[in-house]
Amino acid sequence: MPIEDFHEEEVLEGKAYDAHLVRRVWKYIVPHRRIVIRSILLLPVVAALQILQPFVVKEGIDRYFHEGSSLGLSLIAALFFVVLMAKVVAEYFQLYLMALTGQRCLSDLRLDLFQHVQRLPTSFFDRTPVGRTMTRLTNDIEVLSEMFTSGVVALVGDFVKLVAIFVVMLVVQWKLTLVTFTAVPLVWVVADLFRKKMRQAYRLIRSKIARINAFLQESITGMKIVQLFAREKKNLGYFQQINEDYRQANRMSIQFDALLFSLVEMIGRFAIAMILWYGSGLHQKGWVTLGTLYLFIDLMQQFFVPLRDLSAKYAVLQSAMASLERVFGLFDEKVAMGGTPGDGLALRTVPTGITFKDVGFSYRPNQPVLKNISFEVRSGERVALVGATGAGKSSIIKLLVRLYDYKSGEIRMGGRELRSWPLEELRREVVVVPQDVYLFSGSILENITLGDPLISAEKAKEAARVVDAERFILNLPYGYDYEVGERGATLSVGQKQLLSFARALVRDPKVLILDEATSSVSPDIEELVRQGIHRLMERRTTLVIAHRLSTIRDVDRIIVLHHGEVREMGTHEELLALKGIYARLYELQYQLQE
Repeated sequence: MPIEDFHEEEVLEGKAYDAHLVRRVWKYIVPHRRIVIRSILLLPVVAALQILQPFVVKEGIDRYFHEGSSLGLSLIAALFFVVLMAKVVAEYFQLYLMALTGQRCLSDLRLDLFQHVQRLPTSFFDRTPVGRTMTRLTNDIEVLSEMFTSGVVALVGDFVKLVAIFVVMLVVQWKLTLVTFTAVPLVWVVADLFRKKMRQAYRLIRSKIARINAFLQESITGMKIVQLFAREKKNLGYFQQINEDYRQANRMSIQFDALLFSLVEMIGRFAIAMILWYGSGLHQKGWVTLGTLYLFIDLMQQFFVPLRDLSAKYAVLQSAMASLERVFGLFDEKVAMGGTPGDGLALRTVPTGITFKDVGFSYRPNQPVLKNISFEVRSGERVALVGATGAGKSSIIKLLVRLYDYKSGEIRMGGRELRSWPLEELRREVVVVPQDVYLFSGSILENITLGDPLISAEKAKEAARVVDAERFILNLPYGYDYEVGERGATLSVGQKQLLSFARALVRDPKVLILDEATSSVSPDIEELVRQGIHRLMERRTTLVIAHRLSTIRDVDRIIVLHHGEVREMGTHEELLALKGIYARLYELQYQLQE
């Protein structure tokens, strides 16, 4: 698959300011509204103190400068310093409170998003690269932090400041104000021209960084294969391509940013030139003082600072809107259905039989994987599922633990329709021991308990003893406190498999599903693993996916699948006597073993 097809994301069109997205993020701000209100109340205070500074200088020029009064100028300097310090203190608290709000809101948002991701169905992870999901939880959330600290609130503060400056200038000298502000509409025209282009640029940046994260995650996870098959040069070529795409996306953004900044700066200087040109004539007529001219120049510079920084604020807001689209797009992914919670019914209180009736399922439209599957597993019975690769064995297990939902037919467990079981309850009582065991970074003990507070250390150790895992655990440095490393890299396949048995046994499941646990282990540990399997299966309803047919001779029944259909059913001896699919599979494996 070409890398751009797998990792690329759609760059959508949209508004520069999306009110719908802002309303959705607003619910995370509401719990912290008191802090937000305090921060907003400080905005006019900061604006007033900032405007007051040039007023103090104006008074100094008009009253004491021509007179040469050192005492008066000293008082003006002291007053200016007091106003300056007051403005610094007010601005500090305003920025601190807003940043504090932002971090609290984003912490809540990140927590909700991670909780949502954990509830997404397996089909979502099948079609979505891990790196892309990681980008939502990290990069996109972090971009929103800037929206709080230097985006939305900064724009509100700028708006308050701009209105205050305009009113003050209008009151002081309305003619000079009207002439000066003829340049301001040019800013809005320029900003509007850049608005859509900058939104598109920042969407493209978010898309390209998601591609980079997805590719890095995939490459680093599969680094062993990359090195074994000497694929380093090929991977470097792929990464060079997506890295260059990301650089070009940023270059486009920088171009728009620099051009907008330069144009606004030029318009601001033009406005100051208008003050000097028209104001000098008013001064000659005695209508304005030199202090008033200074006041207008200073206020106009203050007026154009937020306009000059408009490109940066646009950058923050455009990037934030693009990130919000992706974050809430992930929120909009439908979670796995969990049945009816809180009815107090548990599998341990009812018979644990399993019934499949005319079940159909497909991963893709019009490509059925299971066709009218019907069979029954009685409570306490041990049943094996066999068949060639692609026959549908694993799909049946995925439906049984609701990693996927079946499209037609009915599955019942304990006499109750499967979809009505709350997922947490279902997966507490139905435990799958997979062929490929996943271990987390942490100790042996933590990987057995998986952090369940209801499982004591002694109970976990007892489970390890029962499945003969303790034999190798006690030979490890620090025993049960031994750190297994990421994904259990420091343990053998057989050792990880025994730990998975202990992990299953300690939960005392009523229904056990085994995905051929001996297919990947070495012969010297296979017998140990088989003994662990037999201990697990005692007094439990058990489904076994079998690849090695020699391992399932002693199960109660065998179900043979072929092309997504049940073709044969019976004991080992009965199926051999039929001389059908099972007999051919068994004969083929027997010949290969010879």
